[in-house]
Amino acid sequence: MTIRVLLVDDQPLLRTGFRLILSSEEDLDVVGEAGDGEVALSQVRALEPDVVLMDIRMPRMDGVEATRRLTEHSGPGRVPRVIVLTTYDSDEYVVEALRAGASGFLLKDVPAEDLVDAVRVVHQGDAVVAPAVTRRLLDRFARHLPSTEVAQRPELPGLTERENDVLRLLAKGMSNAEIAAALVVSETTVKTHVSNVLTKLNLRDRVQAVVFAYQTGLVSVPEETGRA
Repeated sequence: MTIRVLLVDDQPLLRTGFRLILSSEEDLDVVGEAGDGEVALSQVRALEPDVVLMDIRMPRMDGVEATRRLTEHSGPGRVPRVIVLTTYDSDEYVVEALRAGASGFLLKDVPAEDLVDAVRVVHQGDAVVAPAVTRRLLDRFARHLPSTEVAQRPELPGLTERENDVLRLLAKGMSNAEIAAALVVSETTVKTHVSNVLTKLNLRDRVQAVVFAYQTGLVSVPEETGRA
């Protein structure tokens, strides 16, 4: 199966570099490019890509709004998975993009092999943000998450006690193996719990689950969050 990819970035040189990397893979096909969010939306409708590499800072419509509109799409055609492109030290909109429905993020200087792997992983339905990196991101940007949308509570109704435990550990940046060790269960059991959590909370992937855990107050933000 060939994975159809759309490149969205206002820098033509970056798009050219990503195209060269992805087009060298037999299972990846770059079907189009866009220099801003508005063009990206029209390209998605016309080309129906499987994965969109989405820059955040662009003219006319930024990557956060474009991602939100793509993932809220309810018309005919498939909804692509979105990978946000960012410069980690300067972009403070990464969490907002994840909340908007992105499946993860990559640094713009990502190694070629990691870019290729990320596209494949996202296409398979998983997230490209590693657990430890997810924790770093949320610790840095959690103050941008509104706390009024969902009432804070120590336990989430609808989840079992063990599922609440798994969500807490997942939100602390633990991998499935680390969660399994902490709870003294198998990795297969952890995967089942994670799947149940995503289904019950109507979340796309573990990245959104982590954001949800912070937003609801299930996991607290460290006091040093936001400090330089």
